[in-house]
Amino acid sequence: MEQRTKILLLTPQLGGGGAQHVMALLARGLSRERFEVHLGLVRARDAGAGAIPLWVTVHALGARRARAATLPLLLLVWRLRPNVILSGAPEISFLALFLRPFLPPGTRVLVRQSGTVSSGLAHGGVPRYTRLLYRLLYRRADRVICQSRAMAEDLARETGVRNEQIAVLPNPVDLEGILAARNAPSLWSGPGPHLLAVGRLSREKGFDLLIEALAALRGRFPEADLTLVGSGREESALKALSRSLKIETAVRFAERVDPPYMFFQGATLFVLPSRYEGMPNALLEAAAAGLPLVSTPASGGVVDLLRGRPGAWLAAEVSAAALTKALELALENLHPRDRFRHGFFPSAV
Repeated sequence: MEQRTKILLLTPQLGGGGAQHVMALLARGLSRERFEVHLGLVRARDAGAGAIPLWVTVHALGARRARAATLPLLLLVWRLRPNVILSGAPEISFLALFLRPFLPPGTRVLVRQSGTVSSGLAHGGVPRYTRLLYRLLYRRADRVICQSRAMAEDLARETGVRNEQIAVLPNPVDLEGILAARNAPSLWSGPGPHLLAVGRLSREKGFDLLIEALAALRGRFPEADLTLVGSGREESALKALSRSLKIETAVRFAERVDPPYMFFQGATLFVLPSRYEGMPNALLEAAAAGLPLVSTPASGGVVDLLRGRPGAWLAAEVSAAALTKALELALENLHPRDRFRHGFFPSAV
């Protein structure tokens, strides 16, 4: 029997944002016949792994932050001696690449870039030395995985990583789970149209722009409503904005649900209002479900993905006014419960 490739997936924890969701999907989706899969949870203190299958070995390192995991991670790698390490978050990628000279010989290190580097450096609130870490450490990677060609070009420009070190691979999508959710009861009430947005409630996600756009949109579509699925530090400010615009009854704040597929049934369209993005999982999942899509030009990758696709509308710029126009155009052309095969992977419609 051919020996399986031993792979160690690294992520901060499970049940967090999009990067953690991707690593969980990979852990579940990698062939158990070809791979011996280990999942390292850097900040988790126990191995309670939820939907992770039993044949994936989970290791909880229990570090408060990435740099505190230096010794536990090094010990784990020497104990396991994996053929491949794949990291799914920048701070853990920096750590794995910093440790590269101390790893067992022959260990390949792959890192997944979860966002556009230039946007993250300019708007992500990261320390000033982060650019230096990218430039010094990312060159040690065997491969840097980006979700779009635009993200890859940005990475090469900002970090000096050679093109041959970069691979472009789309994020995995749980099509089976999305298909199963088609039988779920609708969580929406009223005539609508019903707008859905999913993500962390933080400034870069642009939900304030979407709430302002909804207020303007209700001039033409007075029954339009919005559900925001997510949690974060901006929740109070977003609720206050809804009240100030007198649309608080039209905006529903749902706690973060992982995965959010139950909200797809009955939604009129999915909205991505981000100021900047990489390639958001929520957008891909909504597309796989066939939902009509409205988005800001949050990144070159998002624009390349959606431009010219049936059932997708791009705002001209990142602003509430442009988003309002795109929403109006979409709703003028949609029929109730329209679903689309967007063309970049099989759809659940």
